Amino acid sequence: MKVSASSLRKGAVVDLEGKLYVVLSAENIHPGKGTPVTQLNMRRISDGVKISERYRTTETVERAIVDDRDHTFLYQDGEGFHFMNPENYDQVVASEDIIGDAAPYLTDGCTVKLSTHDGVPIAIELPRLATFEVVETEPSVKGQTASSSYKPAILSNGLRTMIPPYIGPGTKIVILTEDGSYQERAKD
Repeated sequence: MKVSASSLRKGAVVDLEGKLYVVLSAENIHPGKGTPVTQLNMRRISDGVKISERYRTTETVERAIVDDRDHTFLYQDGEGFHFMNPENYDQVVASEDIIGDAAPYLTDGCTVKLSTHDGVPIAIELPRLATFEVVETEPSVKGQTASSSYKPAILSNGLRTMIPPYIGPGTKIVILTEDGSYQERAKD
């Protein structure tokens, strides 16, 4: 199916000369003079090669037919990351290069949107927010204000983030999966 280059967003899958590419970033550029263009940074799914292409906004590209469904993360082993389709209980295995920097956010039983092409996983979309426990952090210093200063912390998934000074070890917090930043203290 042909779509205009300007309508592509991060995570879209396109077919260029018979090879599938996932869009890593898409930027619409409107120069003062000349025609607007769309800059696409993409990764070839078969071997991970990254390319950068520039299209006029009127040009079209072939969008691949991709099946986007919710899958439940089961476990990780030497084969890769195992997911299950909750509708029919089919299991698929995604390799480490497909998961990429999303791996620390995968917890047992979490639901993700997995994109597959002919039954092969090609891209993953995490939920926007995730809850983790603070494992280690510095003690708060008297006189620090909660509004302006943050302190480093290590979470139960091994990631480092900056948290407000009033939060201590053992507290569950909600973080944004896009960049790992602190959002709020968990409600439960």
